[in-house]
Amino acid sequence: MAKRNIIIIGAAGRDFHNFNTYFRGNNDFNVVAFTAAQIPDIEGRKYPASLAGEALYPDGIPIYAEKDLPKLIKDLNVDDCVFSYTDVSYQHVMSISSIVHKAGANFMLLGTKDTMLRSTKPVISVGAVRTGCGKSQTSRKVIETLMAKGLRVVAIRHPMPYGDLEKQKVQRFAELEDLKKHECTIEEMEEYEPHIVRGNVIYAGVDYEAILREAENDPNGCDVILWDGGNNDFPFYQADLNITVADPHRAGHELNYFAGEVNLRLADVVVINKIDSSHPQDIQTVRENIAKVNPKATVIDGASPIRVDDPSVIRGKRVLVVEDGPTLTHGEMKIGAGTVAAQKFGASEIIDPRPYTVGRLKETFRTYPGIGALLPAMGYGDEQIQDLEKTINKTDCDSVVIGTPIDLNRIVNIRKPNTRVYYDLDEIGKPDLADILEEFKENKNL
Repeated sequence: MAKRNIIIIGAAGRDFHNFNTYFRGNNDFNVVAFTAAQIPDIEGRKYPASLAGEALYPDGIPIYAEKDLPKLIKDLNVDDCVFSYTDVSYQHVMSISSIVHKAGANFMLLGTKDTMLRSTKPVISVGAVRTGCGKSQTSRKVIETLMAKGLRVVAIRHPMPYGDLEKQKVQRFAELEDLKKHECTIEEMEEYEPHIVRGNVIYAGVDYEAILREAENDPNGCDVILWDGGNNDFPFYQADLNITVADPHRAGHELNYFAGEVNLRLADVVVINKIDSSHPQDIQTVRENIAKVNPKATVIDGASPIRVDDPSVIRGKRVLVVEDGPTLTHGEMKIGAGTVAAQKFGASEIIDPRPYTVGRLKETFRTYPGIGALLPAMGYGDEQIQDLEKTINKTDCDSVVIGTPIDLNRIVNIRKPNTRVYYDLDEIGKPDLADILEEFKENKNL
């Protein structure tokens, strides 16, 4: 029987994992290409033979732009296209399906049974229904709570392999110097740095079975694996406790975006975050949607109160607000922590950065016109980081509000007064995560 020719449609994350868990070493299939979207400069590279398996893929697997999908299906005689990225509307998913079907191929989605790996350690998964819900501070709260109970927690982050894929097969981050060692983008730093400064180890990379096995045997010890999900993807690992974060600022998205609804349906616990800054009717919509699809889930109410280093940098000033990049781009958020801080501490005006953007940032605003008068901290490479620095310093403002979760001054030279915004999860009432995690600890005899 002839092998079936496969294209994996992705964004340098779920696509590589789907290949590794389902197609690698599988003689029934021939993966002829990956396509890439969402992340700049992914196409034009190869998934290397060392990761793909030299026996079946001695030349590696090429990565093309998603816009070339119809031509690729025809030219490469493709039988099946496997959709493998997330944080997109169902309309978007089925639009890609229509493109695939029109070109003559089948459209596939791989599920949890064929893509989730099992750990030898207890696993807690933290995911979300959209990018920017507050998953990262929820992960941090879970880790801090477990560490306070004397447990050794190793975090594993959803992939962001935007550099040399062979070098990024398995990455371990235990100190800030590791961010430089692994040549991290700003997006990667935003996720890894908050873990490092709190004293826990976090892993990431490309091959998530190899990553899991190293994490289980981490030199500092490991009692619990914490899956820190990203891009509203569902977990790569079978979890003993699934926690999903929902966002009333985007009420209804929990039932309208892939794979956020998967996370909602998987959840043992749903955290409704940002209750302190959301409209009551939106909070109620989220509650009703949780009850509709997952009535057995425990619901925790949460807030993300903010604080800043120096409110005087904001009060009465014309400020430029720099926010977390992915939250504004494919996360489609219209407001972030920096915006909330600007409003809370009395900025006289939020300055629109668009007239001052340079280089690749101009392209970002063309691709995501809904960003509005906020500046995403884009930095997928040196060129983008330089463009970010130039744009910040060129913008006609009195000061800069840094809403991204890293110390941006460590990355770019901001020649204006600036202040950082901090935010952590604050549960409201009972039950809270401490209750949930104490029960988890007892059930697992930890």
